[in-house]
Amino acid sequence: MDALSPNLQLAIAGIIGYLFGSVPWGLVLMKLAGKGDIRTMGSGNIGATNVARNAGKPLGALTLILDASKGAIAALIFMQFNELAGIIAGFTAVLGHNFSIWLKFKGGKGVATSLGVILIVSWPIGVLTCCAWLVIWSTFKYSSLASMGALVATPAIAYWFKAGPSAVMYMTAGLAILSLIRHHQNIKRLLKGEEPKTGKKKPMEEPPAQ
Repeated sequence: MDALSPNLQLAIAGIIGYLFGSVPWGLVLMKLAGKGDIRTMGSGNIGATNVARNAGKPLGALTLILDASKGAIAALIFMQFNELAGIIAGFTAVLGHNFSIWLKFKGGKGVATSLGVILIVSWPIGVLTCCAWLVIWSTFKYSSLASMGALVATPAIAYWFKAGPSAVMYMTAGLAILSLIRHHQNIKRLLKGEEPKTGKKKPMEEPPAQ
């Protein structure tokens, strides 16, 4: 990598990060466990929340860990070369999760993958983001609201921690915008008072967006 031009290094980081992120662990684990196709269940989302609701918390927790790990690993590999390469690999890993090449550019919402990336790029900012998630979730008991709120707060956390604008702040701003876009159905349900709280199932699930 050191012998390559800086632009080529960043391009490779982006491509490999995207491929790492594209692995749909929720779908893979459900298939391996003989639970069926998660895309046909509940919200149709491949993420940990939908897996937990339809196959139990242990499988949901494993999905969470693996989804976070793929973003973390992508960022960690390229952080060894330079920070910007790690940031690009991490961001494209989230894009890969949300728009997986293996799922015809459909996917999840990228919350766990985003947290994995942020923890590697700057672990203090990642820890504060996780704390923000816990505070919001403990107060309102909405997983979606906690996820969006934490990621929206992260650019401000990054600005404060880095004492000004930084590549990390811009990355987290992009992740926050992406999260809001991917949670648009959740936002509608929250506004209508129809979003299920953690541990409760919706009486009417949204149709799978596949």
